[in-house]
Amino acid sequence: MENRCSFWLPKKKRFCANFRFNDSVFCGNHNTRSDAEWVPCPIDPSHTVLSENLEGHMKRCPLLKQAQSLSSQPFFQKGINGGKDDEDGGDEKGAMVPTLASLENTTSVMKRNAVYSMSVTEFSKLINKIQSIHSSICNDIRESHKVPEACDIWIKREVDRKLPFQEKHVVQQASILGNLEEIGILKNSSGNVVMEQCDSDESSGDHNGVPAVVEFGAGRGYLTQMLADCYGIKKVFLVERKSYKLKADRTLRQKESLILERLRIDIEDLNLKAVESLQGVPYLAIGKHLCGPATDLSLRCCLAAQSSQDDAVQGSGHYLRGLAIATCCHHLCQWRHYINKKYFINLGITKEEFHAITWFTSWAVDADHGSDLSDVAGCALHLQSIEKKECVDDVGGVAETVQNMEATERAVLGFMCKEIIDMGRLMWVKEQGLESQLVKYVPPTISPENHLLIARHANHL
Repeated sequence: MENRCSFWLPKKKRFCANFRFNDSVFCGNHNTRSDAEWVPCPIDPSHTVLSENLEGHMKRCPLLKQAQSLSSQPFFQKGINGGKDDEDGGDEKGAMVPTLASLENTTSVMKRNAVYSMSVTEFSKLINKIQSIHSSICNDIRESHKVPEACDIWIKREVDRKLPFQEKHVVQQASILGNLEEIGILKNSSGNVVMEQCDSDESSGDHNGVPAVVEFGAGRGYLTQMLADCYGIKKVFLVERKSYKLKADRTLRQKESLILERLRIDIEDLNLKAVESLQGVPYLAIGKHLCGPATDLSLRCCLAAQSSQDDAVQGSGHYLRGLAIATCCHHLCQWRHYINKKYFINLGITKEEFHAITWFTSWAVDADHGSDLSDVAGCALHLQSIEKKECVDDVGGVAETVQNMEATERAVLGFMCKEIIDMGRLMWVKEQGLESQLVKYVPPTISPENHLLIARHANHL
C-alpha cells in the first residue's frame, strides 16, 4: 500500500487505489499541478494538455483527423466570419489578419473584474448612458407571439411520437416560423401548406417559395424538423460544430423529397459561397438561440459577401431571401466578433464599456420571470433612483453596490443591455438592404431570451 495514492475518497471511505505518480504521494488523477503547466490544445482549445506532453498530444489528439478533414473542405476558411478587433468601426471586408492577442476572448471573469475596478461614479455614469441610449433607440421592439396554422400538427402533437416534445421549445419554434410567414417568406394558403419550388435562375417573380434552408447553430435540428414537417422544405443545410446524439437527421432523411446536408464546422470558419450544393440556390437562414457571438458570425456569413455590387445576388450564384435568428446569451458577446462596432462607437461606447454592457446582460436571467420584466420602460425611473443612491457612497465600491441591488433591478438593466446589443444588429442588417424587424417572439415566462431578428430581401420576394 506504500506505493498507492494518498488521496482520500470520502464517499468510498478509503484511499485511492491507483499507483503514485513519480515522486508525488498522489496518482496522476489527483496530483496537484500548477495551472501554468497546462496549455490549450492548438487543435481544439476546449481541452488542455500538459505543456511537456504537447508535442506528443498533437500527433494523437482524437480531433486531429476531424480537423484535417475539415481543413481540406472547400468551404473551410479559417476565421472568415470572425471580424477584427480594431475600433475604427470601418469596413471589415479588407481586414488584416488578426494577431494572436486579438483572438483571445474576454471572459466573464475579466468583464466582471473590469466593472468592479470602476469607481461608483463611473459605474453610475455608465448606467445613465445605458438608460439614455435605450430610451432613444429601443422603442420599436414589439411583441409578436405567433402560432401559425401550418404548425398545428406539432402543437396538437400529431407528429411521430418518437420525436422529442417539449412544449416551450415547440412554442418557440412555431413562433419563429409564424413570424417568417407573417413577413411573406413562408406561405400557408387556406390552411394548406404551400412551399413552392423556384427555378435557380428565379426568372419568374411570381413565386415566393424558399428552395433551401440553412440553419445555423442547428444542434439536433428540430427547428428544421418542424419547418420540413409544416412547410415542405426540400433542401436543408444544418451548420453545427458539435456532434449530438438523438438528432433530427434520422427522421429528416426518411423524407423522400428532402435533401439534407450537415456541415460540422464552426460558423466563424464557414465560407457559405463555397458550399457547392448551395450554388445557384436562393436560401433562408434561421437559427434558434444562437449564443453570444454566433449571431454576429451568422450575419457576417450570410450578408458580408453581399455588401459589394460585384458579389450581389446574380454574381454570387446564390442569395439570401430572408433570415430569422433568435438571439441568446449576450454575456458571451465579444467586441472582435460584434457585427456593428460603428454603432457603439457613434453612441460613445468604448470597447471596455461594451464588454461591461455584455456582462450586465447576464442579470436579465437572474430574477424570477413570473412577471414580464422584459418590459423595461416602466422600470427605468425606479432604476434611476437606485443610481442616485449609489452615487452618495463610494466606500464599498462597485462590488458592494451591485450586491445591494435587487434582483429585479439588475434584471431591468440586463434587459436594457440586451435590447441595445440587438438593435445594433438590426441596424446593420438594414444597412445591407434588407427589410428588418426586431420582435419579442415569445413571452418571457416561456423564455427570457425572447428576441427574434427577422428580415427579408424585398427585391426578391
